[in-house]
Amino acid sequence: MSTYIVLQQMGVIVILVAIGILLYKRKIVDNTVSPKISAIVMDICNPALIMASILSGNIEASHSDLAEAMVLGFAFYAGLVILGIILPLVLRVKKDKRRFYNLMTVYTNVGFIGIPLAKTILPEKAIIYVIVCNVMYSLLFYTHGITVLSDGREKINIKKIFSPGTVMAILALAVCWFNVSLPPIIANSISYVGNATVFLSMMLLGVAIARSDMTKGFKEIRVWGYIIIRMIIVPVAIFFALSAAGFEPVTILGLCLMAMMPVGNLPLIQSEKMGEDTEILSGAITVTTIMSVFTIPLLMILFTNI
Repeated sequence: MSTYIVLQQMGVIVILVAIGILLYKRKIVDNTVSPKISAIVMDICNPALIMASILSGNIEASHSDLAEAMVLGFAFYAGLVILGIILPLVLRVKKDKRRFYNLMTVYTNVGFIGIPLAKTILPEKAIIYVIVCNVMYSLLFYTHGITVLSDGREKINIKKIFSPGTVMAILALAVCWFNVSLPPIIANSISYVGNATVFLSMMLLGVAIARSDMTKGFKEIRVWGYIIIRMIIVPVAIFFALSAAGFEPVTILGLCLMAMMPVGNLPLIQSEKMGEDTEILSGAITVTTIMSVFTIPLLMILFTNI
């Protein structure tokens, strides 16, 4: 992948995000409309994009490739769970706030931003690693995630693990594994729905940036420490570790891109439901999302030219 392609695709993303900011400023998409569009993206468009990527026929993945992706995905999140315990200590976060940084470390935006971004700038085969990361994310969040957030008070919700995105991701892996072909009318319908994901998700990202209070987030020094360690050092470490192990470039780029994602929205949503203080999470989401516009292309250019 050339530097020009990465810059071009990230430029497209910036324009789509800018459209979202403009739509919010002009009150075309407001705080009432955006949650409904978010639900459409997360429960319909994103799952459709996952399946459409598999059904495109452009992914040539053997059973060993899929097995490798699942093993690497497991190792990836096992490492993040451990890092989630260590990073708050490194950043000297107050004891009662460490759980938020723990969640920020493990649960980044691999779905809402990761899926459309991977579809835009990575080779088709890389979507396998994106799908696996999203499955791991869902399995972990409603078990490990809510346990960390509630300090063990909240019960694990097995039903929520199997969200539309998780179910579709598992089905997509099954379709890829068994090489299933769907009727054209079904496959084309899924493709059309999935194609809406990139614009809608980036537009909503712009809306989220436009309505946030960026001042508080940018003043929090620990968030900058998080960005340096979690969004820069960790992807670089993964890149060199996988390169030294002899993995294919598409594998390396797929997992590295997932490691570059900004803080995800799900911890914030769950915190709001539980009546927790959301100031740290909301500020971190805003700052890391804005900074990812710069860190992702810079790292991708670095990785593709080494």
